[in-house]
Amino acid sequence: MALRRVLVANRGEIAVRVIRACHALGIEAVAVVSTADRDSLPARLADRAVCIGPPAPAASYLNVRALIAAAQGTGADALHPGYGFLAESPELAEACATYGIIFVGPSPRCLREMGNKLAARALAERLAIPIVPGSVRAATLEEAREAAAALGFPLLLKAAAGGGGRGIKIVPDAAALPALFELAAAEARAAFGDGTLYLERYVANARHVEVQVLGDRFGRVIALGERDCSLQRRYQKLVEEAPAPGLAPAARAGLAEAAVRLASALAYESAGTVEFLVDLDSGAFYFLEMNTRIQVEHPVTEMVWGVDLVQWQLRVAGGESLAPDLTAAHPSGHAIECRINAESPAHGFRPSPGNITRWEPPRGPGIRVDTHCYAGYTVPPYYDSLLAKLIAHGADRPQAVARLRAALDQFVVEGIDTTIPFLRALLADPAYAAGQFNTRWLEERHLARTAAVT
Repeated sequence: MALRRVLVANRGEIAVRVIRACHALGIEAVAVVSTADRDSLPARLADRAVCIGPPAPAASYLNVRALIAAAQGTGADALHPGYGFLAESPELAEACATYGIIFVGPSPRCLREMGNKLAARALAERLAIPIVPGSVRAATLEEAREAAAALGFPLLLKAAAGGGGRGIKIVPDAAALPALFELAAAEARAAFGDGTLYLERYVANARHVEVQVLGDRFGRVIALGERDCSLQRRYQKLVEEAPAPGLAPAARAGLAEAAVRLASALAYESAGTVEFLVDLDSGAFYFLEMNTRIQVEHPVTEMVWGVDLVQWQLRVAGGESLAPDLTAAHPSGHAIECRINAESPAHGFRPSPGNITRWEPPRGPGIRVDTHCYAGYTVPPYYDSLLAKLIAHGADRPQAVARLRAALDQFVVEGIDTTIPFLRALLADPAYAAGQFNTRWLEERHLARTAAVT
């Protein structure tokens, strides 16, 4: 059945993105807002806005009961969770099913299985998809010591129930293991309610490459290319691009095939992303995890492939099958995305909430800005600091880089600090322009320089 009214269970730019996708398909959009977001752009753009609680996320955007009540009270037949907050929550998906609300995303089973990184690794292994050598689990320090002795150092500690870079620590040697194990376990318990860790061999010279997949309820799964997300700060992505530069054709094809094989085994519906680590020294790739939601960086795939992923989420949720012309889509050109955050790089990326007195986003050929901000908007201190996503598309990577650099120069924001100056310096680096970077490059080359200044 075609969707009629969708509750947008998120805030900020992704809420705007979903609302606009709904309207493009003739679907009514209901925004949920906390008291801090009553005057937000999503509240203004939606057909209706419902206040679900105070600013604290636990009392509003993370409140399953409040979201279900809002959907029932407004007669919404579906709920789109966006990304972050409860986007990968099996509890929310199950509550939707209980109350007859369509969850715009995969099944609770998929959410649960892929939400546990150990279960995801086990599935990949059964499907003969390479995984980074590592332990099954390490619930105690002694188990971690035994696994580390077999793996060798350096290694990574990771949260089994984790995501978003939380609960991850690089362990250089045996002496550092006890303290870092306790720290990672504590972070995992605080973030996910589960302190279980696992260990992986640390691949120093690597790229973080992810494959966009899209599936329907009829068993069809396709891959829409890959994205490089190697430029990260504390495992949080700052710059993403598609296609991934420097990949051999065989590796590109292998990543897509592995991603489709995994998603097909799950009978996956909706948009999702299968993440891999590519060893630049050997050319081998390894499965990391699957994100069972729309990604922050989805616009670069949309720009290259000419496909609206959020509209397809809604269409698949409404019972449509993936169209034949979609399965025959081909990439064109190159796209790069920068995340513009309300942070001060000069002060250790300290959050910079406050009133935006001037907001002038760039325009021009191949330029896209996804945002919820405007002049006069007050950035609240309670949520993620993302202000906008600046995307540039070009006929090739050099043109995309040039357009993105020009757009950053034209982007004017006053009243708060932003990461725009840092991004300008990053993209001006000749090594970036040449595609000569890995997952360690940004922190070692640019963030170390910033830290030295401060």
